[in-house]
Amino acid sequence: MTPFNPGYSDREELLRLGFASVGANVRIARNCTIIGFERIWIGDNVRIDGPTTIVVAEGSHLEIGSFVHVSGGCHLCASAPLKLEDFSGLSQGVRIFTATDDYSGRTLTNPMVPARFKRVLTDNVTIGRHVIVGAGTVILPGASIGEGSSIGALSLVSRPMPAWSVCAGTPCAAIKARKTDLLALEKKLLSEHSAEARWLNEG
Repeated sequence: MTPFNPGYSDREELLRLGFASVGANVRIARNCTIIGFERIWIGDNVRIDGPTTIVVAEGSHLEIGSFVHVSGGCHLCASAPLKLEDFSGLSQGVRIFTATDDYSGRTLTNPMVPARFKRVLTDNVTIGRHVIVGAGTVILPGASIGEGSSIGALSLVSRPMPAWSVCAGTPCAAIKARKTDLLALEKKLLSEHSAEARWLNEG
């Protein structure tokens, strides 16, 4: 650790902190704010850059697959279950919310108001395999993103997005189909990764 560079926690340190599960080659920047260690499951080959904020409420959980990257300045709010599947990625400043206050004016709002005076809406969010989310995008409760889709920067995702689509806008909408060429590259990467693991185990 050096001035202006707090460094990253590795798998061993994260397990000591109390994460539910941590795979191989996982690194999380030490300037992240994380609440709910024991409700977070992480696969292999994951990096979370700081300063990212992750809040996992009691009764909920966060699942992060393998080969996942979360860029700096993201905010992941898992009041309801949140899942980032394999090979997904969040660019800088992405916000994912699984709960929202009622903005209609019928109830009071904000976390400091007792629950009986509020109407909080919650819903799961899943970021599918091979999804890439552009910088500054906001994803609202229930707005899961189908496998293989890309979301343009500064989009507002307020409803589910279809698989293998290029999506963008406020509100976000599918614009055209996204190519599936990357699936062949996934197979090659996993094959090489598996061969390397066998070689290390046999050695």
